[in-house]
Amino acid sequence: MKKVGNHNSISRIFIFSLALTLAFSLTSIAQTAAPVVADAAAPASSGADAVKGKELFNSQCAACHKLDAKMTGPALRNIIGKHDKEWLYKWIHNSQELIKSGDPAAVKIWEEYKPSVMTSFPQLSTADIDNIIAYTSEPKAEPVAATTTAGPPGTEAAGGVSNNIILGALALVMVMLIVMLFLVNNVLTKIAKANGIEVIKKEPTTPIWKAFAKNQFLVLVTSIFLILASAYFVYGFLMQLGVDQDYAPIQPIHYSHRIHAGSNGIDCKYCHSSARVSKHSGIPSLNVCMNCHKNIAEVSDTTATPEHSKAFYDGEIQKLYKAVGWDPSTQKYTGKTEPVKWVRIHNLPDFVYFNHSQHVNVAGIECQTCHGPVQTYEIQKQFAPLTMGWCIDCHRKTEVKMEGNEYYTKIHEELSKKYGVDKLTAAQMGGLECGKCHY
Repeated sequence: MKKVGNHNSISRIFIFSLALTLAFSLTSIAQTAAPVVADAAAPASSGADAVKGKELFNSQCAACHKLDAKMTGPALRNIIGKHDKEWLYKWIHNSQELIKSGDPAAVKIWEEYKPSVMTSFPQLSTADIDNIIAYTSEPKAEPVAATTTAGPPGTEAAGGVSNNIILGALALVMVMLIVMLFLVNNVLTKIAKANGIEVIKKEPTTPIWKAFAKNQFLVLVTSIFLILASAYFVYGFLMQLGVDQDYAPIQPIHYSHRIHAGSNGIDCKYCHSSARVSKHSGIPSLNVCMNCHKNIAEVSDTTATPEHSKAFYDGEIQKLYKAVGWDPSTQKYTGKTEPVKWVRIHNLPDFVYFNHSQHVNVAGIECQTCHGPVQTYEIQKQFAPLTMGWCIDCHRKTEVKMEGNEYYTKIHEELSKKYGVDKLTAAQMGGLECGKCHY
């Protein structure tokens, strides 16, 4: 019996060549049909990254600002055309300090948008602010009308229906050729058997997994890689334990900071009064709520939002009355009270020491620095990650305020000479010492 080579390999080579040719042709057609996209405009600030600026804008600014429309704050498109960079650095790092200094531009903005307080961002570096400026300086994208280029008679516009028809026809031809090759292969096999020709079968090869298992070097390298990769992901997972940024639980009585701190302009420290004199900011007692709600049994029609109707807010006030035992019809307390099980949002580990009065009263830090623009929150959430790195970064960038703070005068003078600076940061005053925050 005669032996011949395996004609299946010839068929496979032919199929592979045909597929490669068709793929190259389709790629060429797609490249020809693809429209030319203009390069994005370069950032307005030299060396600044508008892409990073967009990320920072969305995470830090978008809650209160839009590019082309007023929101809680002014529109920020081309803000560099209204204020110089140095002014913007000061304003973003601490707007209230700039307002108190009597700066005309700062006072004008405050008069226009008060009582909304611009959140201070001491954690943003000048490079970060430059990136945000670069993003806000990009021109507004205008809708571009689709244009077609006239070609020879009988041609269609690129990217139109004709391209789809061509691609469909090529795919159909490819399928037909593959079917024909299989039919030819079957016919050749039958002819070989009829003429007593034995087709040499392909020698079986060692499976790749067996070859891999026999190679000790590859097994060792792969094992080390898997161990390192696993350690990396486990470390990343463990580092996120206890980090509850953006945690926004549903409370037993709905409390809208947007209405109270935003629309009504109630100062944070009116409800959280212990923040000025105590380690803890404290949970306001319901008696504080009743200072106003004795006479406010329902909200105005303009308070309602698409998510929360007027009836919803009025129902939450009734929950408050039930909890404190208040009868609005008789304007008297009934004596029947119910505890309100508030869900805690911000929770530091027991081994971390944080004193609200030291930051709020002594350092003069605005509540929004750590808690975000609460005046815009319908549901309160954890704004900052509250990690050790986040606190340390703030201490490294925040300058200690000496005005009216005689306690630090002597040490400030000595350390200023030591470091050769006019103003010290919290870190230079010992804010990075372990014992300051850990027992």
